[in-house]
Amino acid sequence: MPKKIRVAMIGCGGNARHHMTQLTKISGVKIVGLCDPSPKAIEAAQQIEGLAKVPVFTDHKRMLKEVASDAIEISTPHTQHARQILDSLAAGRHVMCEKPLVCTVADCKKVIKARDKSGRILMTAYQRHFQAPYRYCREVIQSGKYGKVNFTSCLQSQNWFRGCVLTKTWRSQLALSGGGQLNDSGSHLLDIMMWMTGQQPAEVFAQIDNLGAEVDILTAMTCRTATGALMSFSVVGHSVNWLEDITIWMEEGTLAIRGSTVTEWAGTERAREVPAEELGRSWSPDLNFIAAIRGKEEIQTPPEEFLKVIQLTEAAWKSGASGVPAKVKY
Repeated sequence: MPKKIRVAMIGCGGNARHHMTQLTKISGVKIVGLCDPSPKAIEAAQQIEGLAKVPVFTDHKRMLKEVASDAIEISTPHTQHARQILDSLAAGRHVMCEKPLVCTVADCKKVIKARDKSGRILMTAYQRHFQAPYRYCREVIQSGKYGKVNFTSCLQSQNWFRGCVLTKTWRSQLALSGGGQLNDSGSHLLDIMMWMTGQQPAEVFAQIDNLGAEVDILTAMTCRTATGALMSFSVVGHSVNWLEDITIWMEEGTLAIRGSTVTEWAGTERAREVPAEELGRSWSPDLNFIAAIRGKEEIQTPPEEFLKVIQLTEAAWKSGASGVPAKVKY
């Protein structure tokens, strides 16, 4: 039998309950604490098989003190993450936190320093790092078989304005969210493009429209990377549909991701849809987190990867506010 891993949850909303369901399927894992200020969220979590009698809390510090656990999973309003991560690491727990890991470069450096001091694992729940289409493209790009990256384009559209702003959820409140769609689901887009390509934007020019909200809704941004490649990001938070479209142009080939489909062009050859069996394995952040605690896997989403995201995001916000390009400080 694998070593028993005891996990406590800070945050019990819908996203957290998805993680709980994943954890209950992993052999040797036990959820030992639930923390959320919302009775409805707690009640919903208790409906998951095996969680009806798990101790519940409204204060994460009390749970860290009173419940013996090995690890913490955090899924709470974004601006609460930094304090909860720091408290959990100080209490000797391994931590997986939903994106965005934190909301400022300064806080990201703080949690990395705390991770190093604690000797514990800290990772972001960026699921695309575990999905075969993105992993396949990363391997092809990093192999250099098609030469250097010249240009990338990615688009994400979502009904974010209606779902978050018009309904007045915490995601539309700057004090809780730390930013709009660029800092929320758009964070996935920035992360995966930099992770797949290995590119680090050096300068960014962004035009941002809040559409009267406290936080960003529409973002059009272009970057030039340290290697001279150009990157284009379109984050559309006022749309009637979900759509994501990614294309990477290299010197001798092109890759495109549309949903779970990868299309590849090698030189002047016709487009080839990459077979599912060739794409490789997909798994989940929860599986990786537990395997890493057991010493079976390296974590795939260390906080250093998120640091690049928040550095680019802060530069984009600065450019959007000033109307001129901003340097990305690494």
